[in-house]
Amino acid sequence: MPSTEDIDTTGISRYSIPDFKFLDGSSLTIEVAYRSFNPSAAKVVCIPTCYGGRINNTLNFTSGALKDYHVVVIAMLGNGESTSPSNTAEGQFPQLDYQDVVKSQYQLLTQHLAVRELEAVIGFSMGAQQAFYWACMYPDFMKVSIPICGSAKTSPHNWAFLEGPKGALLNSVDYADGAYRAKGVNPTRGLHAFGRAYCAWAMSAAWFREKIWQKELGFETVDQFIVAEWERSFESWDPEDLLVLARMWQAADVGVLRKDGDYTKALENVKARVLVMPARTDQYFPPEDSEIEVKHLKHGELAVLETIWGHIGGGGANDADTEWMDKKIAAFLKQ
Repeated sequence: MPSTEDIDTTGISRYSIPDFKFLDGSSLTIEVAYRSFNPSAAKVVCIPTCYGGRINNTLNFTSGALKDYHVVVIAMLGNGESTSPSNTAEGQFPQLDYQDVVKSQYQLLTQHLAVRELEAVIGFSMGAQQAFYWACMYPDFMKVSIPICGSAKTSPHNWAFLEGPKGALLNSVDYADGAYRAKGVNPTRGLHAFGRAYCAWAMSAAWFREKIWQKELGFETVDQFIVAEWERSFESWDPEDLLVLARMWQAADVGVLRKDGDYTKALENVKARVLVMPARTDQYFPPEDSEIEVKHLKHGELAVLETIWGHIGGGGANDADTEWMDKKIAAFLKQ
């Protein structure tokens, strides 16, 4: 679930990249926000943020599987911490692509932190899609890729899901066709509609049937849960940040890195060992899609998270799922 708090800046640093070239041909001086954990460790792991994620609420495994690693959690461009529409002059932020995001992270790691090799890139959801792009864009720079609840190419079903919350926001009265900034309005109604349209997809039908919102989260009704955890949670987000990231998510396809556009061949050329971890009840990135992708990886392994928590099970929503993932990651890194 997205954070209900304003941005926590504890431990966060920023790296400026002058005249950064975006895929669409535009240039902009950007800042990449990040946080280093255990920076004296020799082996480095990169963890990019997910959709609705901030650096300090990103599951980082630093108390378990990654306790002996230098872990760098990086805010992807567009998330409100790194350069984004919300902190850029109106109209100057380009349409974002995963290639831009991963390139900016590579420059941060190599030019600023002097990292020569990554032990792994680990990411959840949109972070998982970044992990796939990392493996395809910089095949000789990393040993391991661990995408959790994500895909190398966004499916048509996933694309269609995102049209729901996007449409709720875009058509809200207070979003005003994007003129909310000029009017000095915080489009709360649109942000609430976005969260309400998003909510049911994040968990599974079984999660709702078993009333986990009541038994474990303490809400008396589903509506109370939606208001507290999904409407209010997006109040701290700028609409344009949400939209630029959603469009990038929809466009995800590592096949664009090849002239022939074949994403299966892009996966076949991945040199890293890849641990693909979908959740059994994920409605965005079902395990059936992951099974197809693993077949095209030379060094791929599939480990399905058996959970009723749906997509958010892979993001640290409950201790049991987090412990299972932690053990899988630790064992895979030791191979």
